Amino acid sequence: MKSVKLILLSAVFAMFSFTYGTFKTAIAWKSTELVLGDIPQNIPVKIEFDFTNTGDAPLLITNVQAGCGCTSVEFAKTPVKPGATSQITAIFNAAAKGAFKKTVTVTSNAEETNRVLIFSGTVIEATPRPSGVLN
Repeated sequence: MKSVKLILLSAVFAMFSFTYGTFKTAIAWKSTELVLGDIPQNIPVKIEFDFTNTGDAPLLITNVQAGCGCTSVEFAKTPVKPGATSQITAIFNAAAKGAFKKTVTVTSNAEETNRVLIFSGTVIEATPRPSGVLN
């Protein structure tokens, strides 16, 4: 009798571990590369990379790293539920004029743990504001 109970208990634990292992987290990006066109020099530009958790488990963004000091990043620190959307925001403040291509690396608990996001464009001289105009 003890051996039958032990066998049944082992079977139940095996089913729980099999079921638990089937949950997956996945990210579907709206776009992983954005072309910004012309942007003004020394004026911060906000870039948003939208995504959806297409898996069936909560998605946790564990780190977002900008490729240079001219870019800062913002992201949700709380888990993104299955089917929910969120975004990675990069704020780029260009000091040098000319063409650029920058990266932001996103680390998460998704099957594809690292994703490199790219934004590019051309920095142009900012148009001076007429005197007396406030922004």
